[in-house]
Amino acid sequence: MSCTDWLDINVNPNTPTAESALYQNRLPWCQFYLNQGYMIVASNTTYYCGQLASPTGSQQLGATKWALNSANRANNAQQWFLVPCASNLADMYEKATKAGAWHYAAAAKFMRAYGFMEMTDLFGELPYTEALGESVAPKYDTGKTIFMGCIAELEEAIELFQKEQTAGAVPLSVGDSWNDGDVNKWLKMCYLLKARWLNHLSKKQAGSYKDGKYDTAEILACLNKAHQSNADNTVIRHTDTNSSTHDVEGWGETVDFSSLFSTVGMNNNRYYVTKAFYDNLTNFGGYGVEDPRADKFIPWVRSKKSSVTPTGIKWSADGTWRRSLGVDLQSNILSNSGPFAISFNAATNSWYCNTKTVERLGDTIYVQGRSGSKGYNSFKDMLYRYSVSNDASAISGAFHVRPSSPTVVASYAEACFIKAEILFRQNNKKEAYDAYKAGVKANIDFVNEQLNTWVAEDATLEKCPSFTPMTQVDIDKFLNEGIGTANDITLGKIMTQKQTAMLYTVEQWNDMRRLDYNKDYFLNWDKPYEYKTTPTYWTYVPQDKYPRRWKQSSYETDYNFVNLNAIGSEVPGALDLPLGKGEGAAWYNSDQIWTLPVWWDSDQE
Repeated sequence: MSCTDWLDINVNPNTPTAESALYQNRLPWCQFYLNQGYMIVASNTTYYCGQLASPTGSQQLGATKWALNSANRANNAQQWFLVPCASNLADMYEKATKAGAWHYAAAAKFMRAYGFMEMTDLFGELPYTEALGESVAPKYDTGKTIFMGCIAELEEAIELFQKEQTAGAVPLSVGDSWNDGDVNKWLKMCYLLKARWLNHLSKKQAGSYKDGKYDTAEILACLNKAHQSNADNTVIRHTDTNSSTHDVEGWGETVDFSSLFSTVGMNNNRYYVTKAFYDNLTNFGGYGVEDPRADKFIPWVRSKKSSVTPTGIKWSADGTWRRSLGVDLQSNILSNSGPFAISFNAATNSWYCNTKTVERLGDTIYVQGRSGSKGYNSFKDMLYRYSVSNDASAISGAFHVRPSSPTVVASYAEACFIKAEILFRQNNKKEAYDAYKAGVKANIDFVNEQLNTWVAEDATLEKCPSFTPMTQVDIDKFLNEGIGTANDITLGKIMTQKQTAMLYTVEQWNDMRRLDYNKDYFLNWDKPYEYKTTPTYWTYVPQDKYPRRWKQSSYETDYNFVNLNAIGSEVPGALDLPLGKGEGAAWYNSDQIWTLPVWWDSDQE
């Protein structure tokens, strides 16, 4: 050893620098933070769409009620993408390119496109061409510049994934935590994302996507190269453990858990199904056939029937579990302290609401989706127990928000629904229906696969209806009798089933925006009662408008406001907004900034 080797303090593999960090080691952490940031956003925007309600949490409750001044996670969204993920992508791309590791370079381009497209979905304008460079105050780009740039980066990723890596380059499987190095899955995901993004342009004139037009031919061409079955899905698998590896972005939670467990499932009163969602799950389209996913998406509580049990509640066959009813967002329940969380009386093994408000005493009919965990709660399984050692105090949680719930990045179901929408727009109802039905079936099959995994890991869970795998009889009955036919297919049925299949994704909000919150397209949906009856909420979203974007994060309004203000002259409608308040008043801090459409959500050229 040289006597100067002790000076090599920057090559510790446990604390790598930008110079020493290997491209294969950067990839899984970039994947983690890219997905974590996306799901944090989805755990908020989902509440705009009226399927789920949260009576607690300022962002969640604000989004549920459309109290827009307190209803976003803008700082989280920007920070989790830009700091731990995007800041690594240029170095990862450069090192991979030098090594001929084309698939890592492709992944870097994919993630940059994915993250910046999410950012423009949320904020409209932001630094893109100068982002993550030497400037401490990068200029802002228009939404169109960002959108078209992301499409170009995605297309580069497609080209790079099709190249054969140079001999000696590290195989993609070494660093890839999403697809285990399966390049074909990455390619299919790229084509699906391209189809998804180009479909956002449905308000544009027909024409070539290269000109920013709505290009249905290109969308269908992409779908032909995208997912053809659930086997093509990109799915992040999680475990119910509490490992020593934690994120370093600020939450400090184990990386093993699903993101939605961290943001929703482990928290009190963050998940209630609404009456609109309940009705769509239990009697979709008025066909009188319950969706077999209803038992999995609607929470259950271990309970006993009594003489005062309300009618209309579903019970398990053995009478030991009862299912929640839906919270009616067209009532005043949220502004009257409800739904009030249930409490458990260990002396009588019964449920009650610990409140003196008479209206809330009956809220035992509502069961929250809080999920238990062996790793986080030290429970014996994933049922949440109000009294740890008492099984009578258990609630089931819900499919999407458990510690080991799978995270879907790209799915065959989504590909089917996009195809169904395009074909329906082309008046090809027969093929549109076939794609629509295939999308519903794909999601049911995906959910059932996970249910079978859970009960295989712990057979005792099968006794809880929330975990019991769906029967083929029930699946077939719903697909054949509960979703309509080619003769009565509508865009509303397609979009509502797409929302059911893509719960907790930003795409739910994207679809509602580009289809202008049309109640014909989102069955049983309506603006929440609190919004409709609270004039102070109209300050942010006037009654003739809708939530269209998020207000910029404080990082931008505090430190890059000069460039942010300057881009306003290039954003149609920005300078027509009521002027923001206080010193430095500007378009971007207008009370009505929430109503300004992002570029793709408009007919702007």
